[in-house]
Amino acid sequence: MIKLDNISKIYKTKTIETTALNEIDLHVPKGEFLSIMGPSGCGKSTLLNIMGLLDLPSTGNILVDGQSLTKFSGKQLAKFRNEKLGFIFQSFHLIPDLSVIDNVELPLLYRSNISGKERRELAAAALESVGLANRKSHFPNQLSGGQKQRVAIARAIVGKPDIILADEPTGNLDSVMGDEVMDILIRLNKESKTTIVMVTHDERMAKKTDRLVRLYDGTQVA
Repeated sequence: MIKLDNISKIYKTKTIETTALNEIDLHVPKGEFLSIMGPSGCGKSTLLNIMGLLDLPSTGNILVDGQSLTKFSGKQLAKFRNEKLGFIFQSFHLIPDLSVIDNVELPLLYRSNISGKERRELAAAALESVGLANRKSHFPNQLSGGQKQRVAIARAIVGKPDIILADEPTGNLDSVMGDEVMDILIRLNKESKTTIVMVTHDERMAKKTDRLVRLYDGTQVA
């Protein structure tokens, strides 16, 4: 599903060159739940951003669902992200002035083939799947941290993506809420065969996934 061939990412200024990723080769098969761990600054988020087409590598090639994406235009990348990928972030990134269901609908606004009625139905179904159907008219400031993250998961899955990329999805939650969020992700992975790649600092959460990759100073060490 995701194949990274010899991926490096180098940031340059006039006087400094910093290697964030160094010749990463990684294959994530369809339906796998992969976790990525490593110390702060080791390149985890950079790697996830490259997988999510939010950043491009300095060298190497990215294939997602069999397509090489390094030559895609910005418009092509945006369309591919919207149709194939779902994103979950540590800080939720919900829009405070929108209701829960309006937040979940957002990714569908960029799909011209889906009517407003269909958007509402898909958003309601996504909220139902994460146990928040009764909160659809609430606003983010009326929710707990765990509920906000479940809304974020609903938003990530509403367009039925093939891949979910999660950056520290339990990082702002206590252990009980973190377990609830992980249970939802595991269920999604098993029931719908959605490929999930998760960056985490939590060894306990990483052990619940199918495979663990470790980075150190931009290099894959395990």
